[in-house]
Amino acid sequence: MTGDGEIAAFVAQAGLPARFADLAARLHAPLAARIAQAAAGRNEPLVVGLCGPQGAGKSTLVALVTRLLRGRGLKTANLSLDDLYLTRAERLALGQAVHPLLRTRGVPGTHDIGLGLGVLDALARPARVLLPRFDKAVDDRAPVADFECFEAPVEVILLEGWCLGARAQPEAALVEPVNTLERDEDPAGLWRRRANAALAGPYRALFDRIDLLVVMTAPDFATVRAWRGQQEQRLREDLAAHGRDPALAMDDAALDRFVAHYQRLTEWIACDLPSRADIAIRLDANREPVETRGL
Repeated sequence: MTGDGEIAAFVAQAGLPARFADLAARLHAPLAARIAQAAAGRNEPLVVGLCGPQGAGKSTLVALVTRLLRGRGLKTANLSLDDLYLTRAERLALGQAVHPLLRTRGVPGTHDIGLGLGVLDALARPARVLLPRFDKAVDDRAPVADFECFEAPVEVILLEGWCLGARAQPEAALVEPVNTLERDEDPAGLWRRRANAALAGPYRALFDRIDLLVVMTAPDFATVRAWRGQQEQRLREDLAAHGRDPALAMDDAALDRFVAHYQRLTEWIACDLPSRADIAIRLDANREPVETRGL
């Protein structure tokens, strides 16, 4: 099937609006071509890091680019940073021992970096690899029986996540809170400094494995909140469609508090990462690329 045919099939199967095909031809197909070019002639998997804020369309982009790469004959696996979250029990223990805000998944310090590195290593050699999955509806890692089984070795690994490639902020940037969550629940800055230290420490080992870094940015954090609200509505609908309680999804108040955990680093990444990434994509409020570099 040609690239255009793969895009048309993807749009139909995913139930996306027809206009998405135009976006895919302008963004997803050139990105797949760039990745294929970078993967050519390598003796080990090309690790592509895709960074973007919540709701930016990372999952859709990865799904279609994976399909396009496989259509080119490249064995491609994908992994989300979200699937590396510590278990709920582990985060509750961190919240009790270190800081209550560490109970909430999201910031650096709430992921199992060793698990991620182990998966990347396993995908580089012949083996049946279990790709971890996280169930956001119950806020916990999915049972191993629900992990995806993948036959390695692979040629391309698409690793996506909201803070991939981020580096630690300067100490001076940590002094003032960026929102009421930080002001009221982290007045001494312990939580944000711990996240910052994680970026400077263990997360570097994962981020240093990225061969090609792609970053997408939103117009502002209010747009990110709106996008994340759309995601939660889709989760609510999906839960209902599968006979699960829609109340497992967050209401507006809970979602406002949840996204506040992400604000500091989302805004820092938007300022710091585009100039360092191999490919930078600036999105408008409709997720349309208004500026690209590196494609």
